[in-house]
Amino acid sequence: MLAVEYFEVECREAKGAEYYKQITNDVLLDHNLLKVIDRLHIFIDPEVPVFVACGTLKKITSLIRVRDFANVNPQEGKMTLVISEEAYLAPMLKIFWERFGKEHVEQPDRFTVILYDVKEDPKVIEEIVVADPSENLFKDLIYAFKCIAPEGFRLRKEKFGNGRFSFVASENTLAEDIDTLVAQKFALMGVTP
Repeated sequence: MLAVEYFEVECREAKGAEYYKQITNDVLLDHNLLKVIDRLHIFIDPEVPVFVACGTLKKITSLIRVRDFANVNPQEGKMTLVISEEAYLAPMLKIFWERFGKEHVEQPDRFTVILYDVKEDPKVIEEIVVADPSENLFKDLIYAFKCIAPEGFRLRKEKFGNGRFSFVASENTLAEDIDTLVAQKFALMGVTP
């Protein structure tokens, strides 16, 4: 986990901590979240029982615009877009259909989109925002930590904002002082909650 500046798993059992560190690494890698997490501290106490994950996020990448994954080539009566990253093709097409109408948008193959009789300047097309990576980040983090937390830990409390997140889960009612525990784990990372 070289991409994460700080990563610790705190558990009474050393072997359990090792397993959870590997599970966390695998899940975050599978969900492509390692690149957005800067610091992460996980605390597991099966006797309470409680699972706490808290951390900080790297600066979220900026908005994804057409120019970030496509070249816009103006021609007589049309503009041909050469796509280099398919991940944003579907949302781009939806935006184009809404903005220009389906009759003006053609996709002859997965790497080409042609806009017919569109009066927009090519520079304006290049600046169209197609995706905001931060929109789904919270949902993705929650889903990942639901996968990481021990089976049966269904009672949860999540917080997200100001570049920080926390996820607490238990199979019992969460203790009233759970925020104090979360603050202590943030402090171990050198972060004030």
